[in-house]
Amino acid sequence: QVQLVESGGGSVQPGGSLRLSCKISGTTLDGKGVAWYRQASPGGGREWISGITVDNRPLYADFVKGRFTISKDNAEKMLWLQMDNLKPEDTAVYYCRLAGLHWGQGTQVTVSS
Repeated sequence: QVQLVESGGGSVQPGGSLRLSCKISGTTLDGKGVAWYRQASPGGGREWISGITVDNRPLYADFVKGRFTISKDNAEKMLWLQMDNLKPEDTAVYYCRLAGLHWGQGTQVTVSS
Protein backbone atom coordinates (compact mmCIF):
# COMPACT_ATOMS: atom_id res chain seq x y z
CA GLN A 1 0.00 0.00 0.00
CA VAL A 2 1.42 3.35 -1.04
CA GLN A 3 1.49 5.94 1.73
CA LEU A 4 2.70 9.54 1.80
CA VAL A 5 3.12 11.30 5.14
CA GLU A 6 3.84 15.02 5.30
CA SER A 7 5.42 16.80 8.25
CA GLY A 8 7.08 20.10 9.07
CA GLY A 9 4.14 22.45 8.96
CA GLY A 10 3.53 25.06 11.62
CA SER A 11 3.03 28.73 12.34
CA VAL A 12 5.58 31.34 11.34
CA GLN A 13 5.74 35.09 10.96
CA PRO A 14 5.94 36.71 7.54
CA GLY A 15 9.46 36.42 6.19
CA GLY A 16 10.07 33.19 8.05
CA SER A 17 10.96 29.75 6.76
CA LEU A 18 9.67 26.21 7.03
CA ARG A 19 10.83 22.92 5.55
CA LEU A 20 8.15 20.42 4.68
CA SER A 21 8.95 16.73 4.42
CA CYS A 22 7.08 13.91 2.71
CA LYS A 23 7.95 10.32 3.53
CA ILE A 24 6.88 7.81 0.91
CA SER A 25 6.42 4.10 1.56
CA GLY A 26 5.07 1.13 -0.35
CA THR A 27 6.71 2.06 -3.64
CA THR A 28 9.81 3.65 -5.11
CA LEU A 29 10.32 7.15 -6.47
CA ASP A 30 12.31 5.89 -9.43
CA GLY A 31 10.81 7.02 -12.70
CA LYS A 32 7.94 8.86 -11.03
CA GLY A 33 7.10 12.52 -10.89
CA VAL A 34 6.53 14.16 -7.52
CA ALA A 35 4.85 17.40 -6.59
CA TRP A 36 3.63 19.70 -3.85
CA TYR A 37 0.16 21.24 -3.82
CA ARG A 38 -1.67 23.45 -1.37
CA GLN A 39 -5.26 24.14 -0.45
CA ALA A 40 -6.05 27.47 1.15
CA SER A 41 -9.59 26.69 2.29
CA PRO A 42 -11.53 23.48 2.90
CA GLY A 43 -13.94 24.20 0.07
CA GLY A 44 -11.31 25.33 -2.37
CA GLY A 45 -9.29 23.37 -4.88
CA ARG A 46 -5.71 22.22 -4.56
CA GLU A 47 -3.17 24.48 -6.21
CA TRP A 48 0.01 23.12 -7.76
CA ILE A 49 3.14 24.69 -6.28
CA SER A 50 6.16 22.76 -7.44
CA GLY A 51 7.22 19.43 -8.88
CA ILE A 52 10.10 17.32 -10.08
CA THR A 53 9.57 15.65 -13.44
CA VAL A 54 10.46 12.04 -14.28
CA ASP A 55 13.68 13.36 -15.84
CA ASN A 56 14.47 15.23 -12.61
CA ARG A 57 13.67 18.78 -13.69
CA PRO A 58 12.39 21.00 -10.89
CA LEU A 59 9.43 23.18 -11.77
CA TYR A 60 7.81 26.01 -9.81
CA ALA A 61 4.65 28.06 -9.96
CA ASP A 62 5.45 31.71 -10.58
CA PHE A 63 4.13 32.77 -7.18
CA VAL A 64 6.74 30.67 -5.32
CA LYS A 65 9.66 30.90 -7.73
CA GLY A 66 12.73 32.19 -5.94
CA ARG A 67 11.23 31.52 -2.49
CA PHE A 68 10.56 27.75 -2.46
CA THR A 69 12.95 24.92 -3.31
CA ILE A 70 11.90 21.34 -4.02
CA SER A 71 14.20 18.38 -3.56
CA LYS A 72 14.02 14.63 -3.17
CA ASP A 73 16.08 11.58 -2.31
CA ASN A 74 15.00 8.48 -4.18
CA ALA A 75 17.00 6.15 -1.96
CA GLU A 76 15.45 7.59 1.20
CA LYS A 77 12.02 7.90 -0.45
CA MET A 78 11.80 11.46 0.76
CA LEU A 79 10.51 14.67 -0.77
CA TRP A 80 11.08 18.12 0.68
CA LEU A 81 9.89 21.65 0.15
CA GLN A 82 12.05 24.41 1.58
CA MET A 83 9.91 27.52 1.96
CA ASP A 84 11.63 30.85 2.57
CA ASN A 85 10.34 34.41 2.79
CA LEU A 86 6.88 33.13 3.62
CA LYS A 87 3.92 35.42 3.11
CA PRO A 88 0.45 35.42 4.71
CA GLU A 89 -1.00 34.28 1.39
CA ASP A 90 1.08 31.09 1.68
CA THR A 91 -1.21 29.98 4.50
CA ALA A 92 -2.73 26.66 3.45
CA VAL A 93 -2.69 22.92 3.94
CA TYR A 94 0.22 21.53 1.95
CA TYR A 95 0.09 18.13 0.26
CA CYS A 96 2.66 15.99 -1.47
CA ARG A 97 1.71 13.92 -4.48
CA LEU A 98 3.35 10.98 -6.21
CA ALA A 99 3.00 9.96 -9.83
CA GLY A 100 -0.07 12.14 -10.25
CA LEU A 101 -2.04 9.63 -8.25
CA HIS A 102 -1.19 9.28 -4.55
CA TRP A 103 -1.71 12.02 -1.95
CA GLY A 104 -0.55 12.57 1.58
CA GLN A 105 -2.86 13.71 4.37
CA GLY A 106 -1.54 17.28 4.38
CA THR A 107 0.27 19.53 6.82
CA GLN A 108 -0.95 22.98 7.89
CA VAL A 109 1.19 26.05 7.26
CA THR A 110 0.10 29.32 8.82
CA VAL A 111 1.90 32.59 8.14
CA SER A 112 0.76 35.40 10.38
CA SER A 113 2.15 38.21 12.45
